[in-house]
Amino acid sequence: MIIALEIISPKNATTFKDIRLRALQDSPTAFSSTFAEESKLSDADWVKRAAQWSGAKSIGYLALDDCAAVGIAAGILNQTESSRADLVSMWVAPTHRRVGIGRTLVEAIVAWARTQNVRTLLLLVTSNNGTAINFYQRLGFSLTGKTEPYRNDPSLLNYEMRRSIT
Repeated sequence: MIIALEIISPKNATTFKDIRLRALQDSPTAFSSTFAEESKLSDADWVKRAAQWSGAKSIGYLALDDCAAVGIAAGILNQTESSRADLVSMWVAPTHRRVGIGRTLVEAIVAWARTQNVRTLLLLVTSNNGTAINFYQRLGFSLTGKTEPYRNDPSLLNYEMRRSIT
């Protein structure tokens, strides 16, 4: 299996939309948004969003297996502290998990963060997602101790994790 990364852009907005909606359906508590909310967006909204995810302060990647999208991740610079960025929207299709695609996506975001002089990469992971917490820890992230309520279910929390970029 050869996985290619492609930067999210207006030209692949339809693919971006499809994988994002698949991610929201497959792992609904892994994201702050919901399938119901994002499935209402117009094609023009997805093109605009794709352009934002490939702008001066962010980057998004699609992981492609023979031109089929099987993973997604994005990095966004912190609006108030340029030495920090957030890893967001990380997801790999169940059929392609545990073969290194998640690591490849995260490392692509880390590489981008370095080009932006980012020193700290942050992410939020839902408290019920032990698999993701372990995955991120294997990639050098650690729990900061900071939590916040999870937007879509008051019984869950978002845990903040961080990784230093060197």
